[in-house]
Amino acid sequence: MTPERYQRLLQTLRLRQPDLTVITDEVHKGRNLSAIVRTCDAVGIDTVHTVVPQGGYRGFRGTASGSHKWVEVETYADIHQPVEQLRQRGFQIVATAISPKCKNYLDIDYTKSTALMLGSEKRGVSEQGLSVADEHISVPMIGMVESLNVSVAAAIILQEAFRQRQEAGLYGTNRLSAEIQTLRFFRWAHPKVAEYCDQKGLPYPAIRESDGEIIDPSGWYKSVK
Repeated sequence: MTPERYQRLLQTLRLRQPDLTVITDEVHKGRNLSAIVRTCDAVGIDTVHTVVPQGGYRGFRGTASGSHKWVEVETYADIHQPVEQLRQRGFQIVATAISPKCKNYLDIDYTKSTALMLGSEKRGVSEQGLSVADEHISVPMIGMVESLNVSVAAAIILQEAFRQRQEAGLYGTNRLSAEIQTLRFFRWAHPKVAEYCDQKGLPYPAIRESDGEIIDPSGWYKSVK
């Protein structure tokens, strides 16, 4: 690992926003989910919460695998599971919708702990999702189409969250816990070793703080072989 890459990994982790996330409510197209995850990485989101579509993901693994290297993706059977978990942590749930009662997405305070809920390609956020959301929002439009592509809407809204959080100085502090930061760094820097350890139920080997490399890798491998 070059010194430049080591520092970039550390800096990226320092900028992660543990109190900003996305919930996808049965988004099933691989290209859309991939684009959402990429945008999440771009604005410093650490974890995305996805409700698994009843029909499964279309082209999910191959399309989005590169993005998933940098963003954790947790899956759920229904919308109530991630909402309940995030509410217990003090998150406001903000759902995209098409309704006269919707607020302009610019009128939301994204410096608060926020989960952006995005709906499926065909029907949008489910009735269950809308019923548990604190706010309904939309992106103003003046054309003939009724809605934006879900990944485009996500990018627009998350860029506003990014802008607000930058102005508030939320990207100026190291906000991930030390435990999570160490875990993420190892998986990013040493993915093959991390995968081996996960499969075997082994703790990750120690790394040097100076360069992020594994201490005595051959000796460690002999001890666990």
